[in-house]
Amino acid sequence: QLQLVESGGGLVQPGGSLRLSCAVSGFTLDRYAIGWFRQAPGKDREGVSCIYSDGVNTDYAESVKGRFTISRDLAKNTVFLQMNSLSPDDTAVYYCAASYGWSSSLNSIYEYDYWGQGTQVTVSS
Repeated sequence: QLQLVESGGGLVQPGGSLRLSCAVSGFTLDRYAIGWFRQAPGKDREGVSCIYSDGVNTDYAESVKGRFTISRDLAKNTVFLQMNSLSPDDTAVYYCAASYGWSSSLNSIYEYDYWGQGTQVTVSS
């Protein structure tokens, strides 16, 4: 069974950092692109970052470029999202998702077939 489980969310002050983890099972990361999405209160779910199945090519939303970094550890079957310089605008439930194939897009959540349950990130002073 293909599953994704997010962890690492929590409460952090503005300017702080968090590292989210997406533990996957039932599939190999080198055949799936993995995306991170977030949904803030009153807003649609939006793409944050993705990493291609080659583990090299990545993409970021303009709002997080220079602050967030996506990476993966094949041995641990885990994808990470390092989030630095957090602001209240980053408050949201963060989800990881898998798209079969080499690449994925941040423009449509419907390109992703498998989703985790999400982890809450709250940035507040």
